Amino acid sequence: MGKSTTAEFFRMAGVPVWDADAAVHRLYDIGGAGVRAIESLLPVAIKNGAIDRNALRQAILADKGLLKRIEEVVHPLVSADRQNFLESHIHKPLVVCDIPLLFETKADAWLDGVLVVTVDKAIQEQRVMAREGMTREIFETILAKQTPDAEKRQRADYLIDTGLGLDHAQTEVLSLIERLKGK
Repeated sequence: MGKSTTAEFFRMAGVPVWDADAAVHRLYDIGGAGVRAIESLLPVAIKNGAIDRNALRQAILADKGLLKRIEEVVHPLVSADRQNFLESHIHKPLVVCDIPLLFETKADAWLDGVLVVTVDKAIQEQRVMAREGMTREIFETILAKQTPDAEKRQRADYLIDTGLGLDHAQTEVLSLIERLKGK
């Protein structure tokens, strides 16, 4: 959808951004708390002291119940990481939390506002399929876990369509920052 690019526009404007995916990467890296948590569920996913994401992905595709068990041990770690970020930026007028499964995890309940980054379905598919290691099966699995884009748009307080170009998206971000700081 262009979430990462949009988040970068906020960072470039000086707004602190907490990124759930980056938090998971830290947790899955050498010494990360997620390594110990995953090791108890799936020891074969640990390589050189870190999570082998490809091995983890393949195991999740093979065992439909595994993802839920992983989420049960990893989500509390991600929440703690987010809380640390929020506490360290408590005096900032605006912070952004980049959360891929925002509605699915009910995170919208504790946020002051929800920005949905969106794009036409064909562009979304093109972007996702260009990612390293992406397959049609993985893409379909991801989509099945997500709230449909039309529902996200309806539930959003703010929308940015990244299909209209980077310049447009950046202008929209800067405009939104000004409006939010004025509140």
